[in-house]
Amino acid sequence: MDLTGKVAVVTGSGQGLGLAYASALSRAGARVVVNDINAEAAEQAVKTIRDAGGQAVAEVAAVGSSETADSLVARALDAFGRLDIMVTNAGLLRDRALWNMTDEDFDTVIDVHLRGTFTCARAAVRHFRTAGEGGRLILAGSPAGQRGNFGQTNYAAAKAGIAAMARTWAMECAKARVTVNALIPNAATAMTRSIPFLAPYVDRLDRGEPIPSEIRRALSFGGPEDCAGLVVFLASDSASEVTGQCIGIGGDRLSLWSHPAEIRTSFLNGGWDADAIAESWASGAGERLETYGIPMPTLPATCQGAAG
Repeated sequence: MDLTGKVAVVTGSGQGLGLAYASALSRAGARVVVNDINAEAAEQAVKTIRDAGGQAVAEVAAVGSSETADSLVARALDAFGRLDIMVTNAGLLRDRALWNMTDEDFDTVIDVHLRGTFTCARAAVRHFRTAGEGGRLILAGSPAGQRGNFGQTNYAAAKAGIAAMARTWAMECAKARVTVNALIPNAATAMTRSIPFLAPYVDRLDRGEPIPSEIRRALSFGGPEDCAGLVVFLASDSASEVTGQCIGIGGDRLSLWSHPAEIRTSFLNGGWDADAIAESWASGAGERLETYGIPMPTLPATCQGAAG
């Protein structure tokens, strides 16, 4: 993968997945705009990339507003003269069950994840269309957005919206040769530490201990670096025909998520009233209901209690 001459913006790249993405893009030859709300983290990320022989600059700003999105594009153009790749990774959590979630909890997560993805993508695509050289939008989704997750009304809704935006923008941006994909990562980060059944494996990595191969497969769970190769691939010429997709990555697993689709249908001449639906439901369209929530796989006996 050779991204020499390309320029990427990676939002939320002061640490965790964002830093892994920015570093991997740099190693492939891209010049990178690091973005984070924490100035110290952003500057340290820039230093890390430069110390490894890459080129990077920082833009410290909170993702969400149009002003921040425009400043990220402007920073890329001012520092490196072009923009080719926008990775919308910035995010945060405010987990609470529905009845405990406040307006602020909901709005904060929606503003950063959903609105932030929209504003950054819009600013990038406006530039891509003007420059006329195509481009890449790589949007951060989540298993929660594909399946739902307890306590994550705000986060799951935002990530589901991002998946829908990826499919919509793939159509709208095709003529401009801009590909749009959502990656669905699963990795040990400060955010996944808040998920009880994943926290022990985050702690293992912090102690310098490897995650068992069974967990890397069964839970699709590893370190941030395990997810970075997908970003580099999607940014490369090798993925020029890949667009409108939700692609999972984590641990040892790479996967393609399906799009929502009708799976069973029933027909009734003249249409359906409530009684007719009730009479046919169990043997017709509702014969087998869909599951929901992120499933917990059955782990091998060798992994039971192995995280502690």
